[in-house]
Amino acid sequence: MKRTIIIVLTLLLVLIAGCRDADVVSRNISKDADQFKVRRRVIFYNAITDQIMFEMVGNLSIETSANHKELAVTVKLGENEYRKHFLGLSDNVTYIVEQLDHSDVSRYQYELVFKPKSIVPATIDIE
Repeated sequence: MKRTIIIVLTLLLVLIAGCRDADVVSRNISKDADQFKVRRRVIFYNAITDQIMFEMVGNLSIETSANHKELAVTVKLGENEYRKHFLGLSDNVTYIVEQLDHSDVSRYQYELVFKPKSIVPATIDIE
């Protein structure tokens, strides 16, 4: 277990060494957004009609599909309340994502977030 942690940390340090400050900050903001710490606004815009079709505001995590024809937006509504929306894109419909508040992230520091439920099995057999 210790050896695995040392290997992972060493690989992280190698990756960090070659990063620009802007890359590190960008990754840290994205990580915060995926943990619902960043308030965002997503606007869907029809380029033919010049109309805003849809708007979402809140703590949003956003991901695009492999072909960029769909946007998945996961919204945190409360302590343990979430909703996921799938929004289709076309040639004339595009979206804008705006970060509404500043992010307090470090350009020097990485944060490893361990989710215990994904590491520790639900049941442990002791003999």
